[in-house]
Amino acid sequence: MLKIGDAAPDFELPDQDGRALRLSALLTRGPLLLYFYPADFTPVCTREACAFRDLQPSLTAGGLTVIGISPQDSASHARFREKHGLSFALLADPDKRVIRAYGCDGPLGFGVKRVSYLVGRDGRIMEIARAAFRVAPHTALAQHPLTTKNSR
Repeated sequence: MLKIGDAAPDFELPDQDGRALRLSALLTRGPLLLYFYPADFTPVCTREACAFRDLQPSLTAGGLTVIGISPQDSASHARFREKHGLSFALLADPDKRVIRAYGCDGPLGFGVKRVSYLVGRDGRIMEIARAAFRVAPHTALAQHPLTTKNSR
């Protein structure tokens, strides 16, 4: 698992529409909340995504971009976004390459750990939230005072 101060590994993954998004390009807009979640349409993952959706106006106003990553394909992400009215991108990592690079692979390679990283403009990990079955630590990270500091 990455630690505060580590460089966030750059990557490129397809979003829910099949468009490739690269971390380094996203960071040019400002800090990023990068959250890893186990699966679309599961109860805790749905609560988490909807909580970020509800915070989206204030996060966007503060210059923070939200991106979710899980192993489902782009088509599943598109259905999940539409069903729950999500406005942020969901990236598909079916081979779990990025999930592993960020230390979010589950025990013995099964599943995905629920982890959120606040990545500064400089590409460094600023803060981390880990909580498998609770959403509050992840939403608290999204509202962290550092999220409004675009200069990092």
